[in-house]
Amino acid sequence: MRLFEVLIVVFNILLIGWILLFKNKSQRGPLIGFGVSAIIMLVHGLVEGMRWPMIPAYVMTALPLVIFAVRLKSKSRLPGEQPARKRSIVKLVLLTLLTVIYSSVAVVLPILFPIFTFNKPAGPYKIGTVTYDWKDDQRDEVLTPDTSDKRELMVQVWYPADAKAKGKTEFYHSEPDIFAEGYSKVFNMPKLLFTAFGKVRTHAIENAEISNAESSYPVLIFSHGLSGTKMQNTFQIELLVSHGYIVVGIDHTYSSTASIFQDGRVAYYQPIDMTSTGPMDQLNDQWVGDAEFVLDQVEKLAANDPEHRFTGRMDMNHVGMFGHSFGGATSVQMVMKDARIKAAINMDGVLYGKLRIPEEGLNKPFLMMSADSSLEALQSTDNSELSDLGKKLMERFDHIADGGNYWMTIKNMTHMGFTDIYLLSPLFQFLQKGNIREAQSLINEYSLDFFDHYLKKKPLRLLEQNIGEHPTFTLQKD
Repeated sequence: MRLFEVLIVVFNILLIGWILLFKNKSQRGPLIGFGVSAIIMLVHGLVEGMRWPMIPAYVMTALPLVIFAVRLKSKSRLPGEQPARKRSIVKLVLLTLLTVIYSSVAVVLPILFPIFTFNKPAGPYKIGTVTYDWKDDQRDEVLTPDTSDKRELMVQVWYPADAKAKGKTEFYHSEPDIFAEGYSKVFNMPKLLFTAFGKVRTHAIENAEISNAESSYPVLIFSHGLSGTKMQNTFQIELLVSHGYIVVGIDHTYSSTASIFQDGRVAYYQPIDMTSTGPMDQLNDQWVGDAEFVLDQVEKLAANDPEHRFTGRMDMNHVGMFGHSFGGATSVQMVMKDARIKAAINMDGVLYGKLRIPEEGLNKPFLMMSADSSLEALQSTDNSELSDLGKKLMERFDHIADGGNYWMTIKNMTHMGFTDIYLLSPLFQFLQKGNIREAQSLINEYSLDFFDHYLKKKPLRLLEQNIGEHPTFTLQKD
């Protein structure tokens, strides 16, 4: 809960308790208390912004006045009423019970649906960001009926910013209503549950001046999961950028929660048949095309940025890629297909795509991160049809760690634990057996160690030293 949210809830509970339990009060006291409560609520609305989980607390602001009015009225008992003593005891018990129930709801709702914060990035750099709307005139958009449509992508770039950079940090979602609608469609849950994303701020400052601490910075391409977003791994992206990387996030149009183009058009997620490998492999080929196109555009920025921000500042000789789920599979395809990608991380992505990992391995630096629950689901024999599909998909993992690469399996981990989504509510975190913040810290530490070594030539601090079984993960290398 935010500061003024805590203040308004605690003050109102104390105020109601005082009114109920202490009788020798002037009429002026409760009125003053109500006025203070109203002022706190006003400040909260102006500074933090009002939201639906706080509705019970807002109503509690008016409750002291109601109780005060009832008590004034009860001073003159009508003929036929119960004796004052008996009536006052019953009333006190009922009001106390209602106050306890109502106060509990007022406290629990904002706790279950908080305005979460991202951990402050540990690196020395501040974070700048800029967004692009890029159209690939060489590729048709196959996911719409209009044959004249060309593939169009929203791309966000995060970069190390100058230490003196100032400005308001960006919201996690600039169009919260659109994304709440998108999340509602994807998860088949009420839109109201996702409105908190609209009040969450990141650590990125739009159009901040790029840092001059280094002449250039390695580039990382990020590909989200199916129905995800380019900012779905903000916890990880900000950490990498703060340590001196430029991260380029892609919204894979019609496969993302929502793509909002610069002219206001919105492309929501379009479901796909996930029960067979054919359609998934075909869609992945489109995502590989997206990544190649975005990498082409990034090269143009590095050579001659019209805004002069990235000209000469992107180290295109040291480019990596990472992704979650379907984006992780795309990272594997790219590291095999595109010579520009020097190293890649796949976070819990089934290996969809046309290319297969050869027996000798990838022959490029690669780190696979898996959730134990995801591997268990692929190996499950509960359903014969799904079991056959899972067996075929698991065969694609046969040589994933061959050739000196790494495979980390995180224990008590779920597929969506690799993203920001569980930060939205403790209710989602019940799906995650382990602590989500600790899991994200583990992901960040090993992602940074991997890219630092293979793109910045720094000594390995964790990967090589921690092969084997550990309480929270297993790390193997063949």
